Amino acid sequence: MRRRLVSSAIAVAAVGALLHPGLAQASPVAHTPPVSVLAHGTKAGTAVVSGHNEPGTRLKVDAGRTSSGHWLEIDYQVQETGYWCGPAATRIALSARTAPPSQGVLAGQLGTTEAGTDHIGQVTGVLNANLGGGWYETKEMPNDPPTQAQRDLLWNDIVFDIDRNYPLVANIVAPPGNQPPGYPSDQTIYHYFTVFGYDDVDRTVLIADPASFGGNQIYWISFDQLATLIPPKGYSA
Repeated sequence: MRRRLVSSAIAVAAVGALLHPGLAQASPVAHTPPVSVLAHGTKAGTAVVSGHNEPGTRLKVDAGRTSSGHWLEIDYQVQETGYWCGPAATRIALSARTAPPSQGVLAGQLGTTEAGTDHIGQVTGVLNANLGGGWYETKEMPNDPPTQAQRDLLWNDIVFDIDRNYPLVANIVAPPGNQPPGYPSDQTIYHYFTVFGYDDVDRTVLIADPASFGGNQIYWISFDQLATLIPPKGYSA
């Protein structure tokens, strides 16, 4: 555990399931070149990787830095069922530091059911259990819209963690009118995804989204949007 601006360890009651669970087979690692984020830029709305919708599909994303940005190397994988966004996002986060367990193993560790992964505190515990130690903490954002202090802490956590090779896992609520690219525009989506990069000038964050809505796997969104997607849930950082 390390020093933080603010710490909160109360579990967030959040259901991380997609609205229409389904069954799927895992796919082998795709024979594609590693993904270069740098080649695409860091503006909000930029799709870095799209078109790989098959459940279980894996892609390697290379780490990189610019004068204002930093992103980590990850082993991305599309979630294998409609309700494994929690295990898939946890797996992606672990992949920046270690060879991660399968989504199925992580689903067991998380206690994930067909109703999803209940709260972000379960993700925090599984991240720490697999990595050893107590780096990750559960951070709540109960206010919607978030307070300035909550926004400041979120940005600080993103920069602090990514600069030390720790991705974040966020539990989000995406209603119609406030959604990442490709989400079903007529539904509210309760979901988990991984934050593994940032750009300080563009004020954007790089998302690895295991759901692959609309064919989007890796994309940039504004920090402002991320800060509105997490409440009233929380994140592991």
